[in-house]
Amino acid sequence: MTLEMGLLRILGSRRARIAFNVVSAVVAVGVGLFTARHFMNHGWPLGHADVFGVVAAGALFLAAYAFKAWGWQRLFHHEARPTTMALAAAGGAASVTGLALPGRCDEVVRISVVRKFPGKTVGVGSICLSLFLLGLIDNAALAPMAAVTAGIASPSGWIRAGMIVVAVAGVLAGAVVVLLPRIGRARRIFRYRIIRWVTEHTTTPREAANAWALVAVSWVLRFAAVFILLHALSIGTSIPLALGFLVASASAAALPIAPAGGAAQAGAGAGILVALHIEASRAAAFAIAAQGLIVLAGAAILVLTVALHAAQRLRTAPIA
Repeated sequence: MTLEMGLLRILGSRRARIAFNVVSAVVAVGVGLFTARHFMNHGWPLGHADVFGVVAAGALFLAAYAFKAWGWQRLFHHEARPTTMALAAAGGAASVTGLALPGRCDEVVRISVVRKFPGKTVGVGSICLSLFLLGLIDNAALAPMAAVTAGIASPSGWIRAGMIVVAVAGVLAGAVVVLLPRIGRARRIFRYRIIRWVTEHTTTPREAANAWALVAVSWVLRFAAVFILLHALSIGTSIPLALGFLVASASAAALPIAPAGGAAQAGAGAGILVALHIEASRAAAFAIAAQGLIVLAGAAILVLTVALHAAQRLRTAPIA
């Protein structure tokens, strides 16, 4: 209870809100100016794209959100699980605000949406623990892709080393998730209050494995979307390009501090495309288009979940 109250006090303080709003506004203006300048110089990236391919990629991004929300739900204790719609809405809202917010601030958006979404009330502590576990599961699910990318899509030794680091970090993250419920068996450690709380509220290894499988499906869907979008924008039908872009973008999203979540991911993705001998302007256009589709898919799933919840309430409301 003390942990939850402390987090609420920090997130709700006047200074925190002012600083959050100022930084968000500055970053949003900067991202907007950069994007407008790019479009003025190079044109709209989807202007000459294959419409069917773009629609297919957007649908795959949308499905990826749903699978990730399903996997995230498995990381809550079975007695305190929010609905999948609440978690999907939180993921969609975070992707939209991630265009302007600094790195990791999207977690605040997720916490806020899950807390305010109608339905089961979930404590801040439980949501924070689930997000911590989700980050570990994300890294673990990304590890196989990072390992493959290190072997077939690394243009230099430095990038290969970075991909190997991502793969090793994913394996270690998976080990932490598996071992976390067993920490409470050590009597010397269990006497600490925070350890007891984590042990009591964390999910079982079986549910963590189910979460990993669902999140892995989400990453596979994102890979398929990037692969199709590369063809739709005439960049090239290439598995190494799709893998490199996806892993680089995901690694940028995992940074604790970044100028802006969406901008950092687009920049990292464009950077590895340039390293893989794609022209800089085309790489930037593709990165912006891919990030734009991800944001549109997030906005769509946010609207869809809110609409579905409203429809459910109308069906169950008593007739006067």
